[in-house]
Amino acid sequence: MTPDAQHADILIPDYSRIVSRVEAGSRVLDLGCGKGDLLLRLVKERGVKGMGVEIDENAVIECIHKGLSVFQGDLDEGLSDYGDESYDYVILDQTLQVIRRPELVIAEMLRVGKKAIVSFPNFGHWKVRWKLLWSGHMPRTPKLPFYWYNTPNIHLLTISDFVAFCRAQKIYILEEIDLVQAQDRDPKIIRWGANWRADEGLFVLSRTRQGHAQ
Repeated sequence: MTPDAQHADILIPDYSRIVSRVEAGSRVLDLGCGKGDLLLRLVKERGVKGMGVEIDENAVIECIHKGLSVFQGDLDEGLSDYGDESYDYVILDQTLQVIRRPELVIAEMLRVGKKAIVSFPNFGHWKVRWKLLWSGHMPRTPKLPFYWYNTPNIHLLTISDFVAFCRAQKIYILEEIDLVQAQDRDPKIIRWGANWRADEGLFVLSRTRQGHAQ
């Protein structure tokens, strides 16, 4: 891991924003759950009935040591093991940009869950634009800290890209929270100019306007 990547690990994540949007006692499926930090908070703070999916074996083992229920699986293969609306929320936190088949994964999230929560780094942030324009090299920022040759990110997108995707796929955006990293404290909400001012987008999605089956 590069020093820049290590720096990314100490950024304050957006877990509080996600936790506050999940009703107590909900059934939650956390995709790409990593070491289970978000899922553990949801279990402890919201009393959810939670399950994680993670491809990395070491991360799965760490989740199990925390007492979490986790299944080792590849998100790009879909969620065929899960029934329609078997969860209240399906979460994909900071993972959209690393999967190979984002369209499939989001469609599956909205089949399996009544609502989906998706967050990702915004490649349209002004620092990213400026670094690409000024240096002519692929930009690196705290949210996107890797070099072009070792980055796990394969589908870089902007907030505007994601909004357009949802519109084309007839996905309802129930809530959009645009965030910028604030030093030594929780990310700050951006109220205007999100596509160039925010370094992260957080969306609550549904197949229906009300977020439940009609």
